Amino acid sequence: MTAMNLILMGLPGAGKGTQAEKIINEFHLPHISTGDIFREAMKNETEMGLAAKKFIDKGELVPDEVTNGIVHDRLAQDDTKDGFMLDGFPRSIVQAEALDTFGPELDRTINAVINIHVEPEVLVERLSGRYICRNCGATYHKLYKRPKVAGTCDVCGSHDFYQREDDKPETVKNRLAVNLKMNTPLVDYYTKKGLLFTVDGDRDIDDVYVDIEKILKNL
Repeated sequence: MTAMNLILMGLPGAGKGTQAEKIINEFHLPHISTGDIFREAMKNETEMGLAAKKFIDKGELVPDEVTNGIVHDRLAQDDTKDGFMLDGFPRSIVQAEALDTFGPELDRTINAVINIHVEPEVLVERLSGRYICRNCGATYHKLYKRPKVAGTCDVCGSHDFYQREDDKPETVKNRLAVNLKMNTPLVDYYTKKGLLFTVDGDRDIDDVYVDIEKILKNL
């Protein structure tokens, strides 16, 4: 059986985290999230981890060659030889091209890219729907978790709600725009290679997973 070497893509709010969990539970793949491997490399003080720390400590973006080095070191580990799922990498064409070089060198060639697609307008609704009771901190969502009585906190009865800056529609739109700008060239890149499978993420979580499972079982 061919190893299942995957990349999971999707804009913030598309449900990537939920689907990643389901994939890992069923297919038992190591989940390689760049955030996690950066922390691991810095904790273990690897050469690449120390290089990354210098940039992160200054609040700067980690350069591609350091990110590529950290992912290379992680993929070289033994637990990825029967398959893995990359999440948060590659984030640019430069990183994708590097992966195309060192992946095959390590016998870790990518064989599918799953892209969970949700229209940005829907994501703005999803991501900017959260609001919080100022009095007790209970959280609500205008689509998924409304108070039982409109305008009244279920927990403490207060009528005073607010939205965090991160959750405001303008902030959400900016974050999505930045991510869309990074994702679009990658979608094109993997489409040209015949590796991209796009799944409609604007449905029930289980329905989305049925489509993903079908793709993975046919690999």
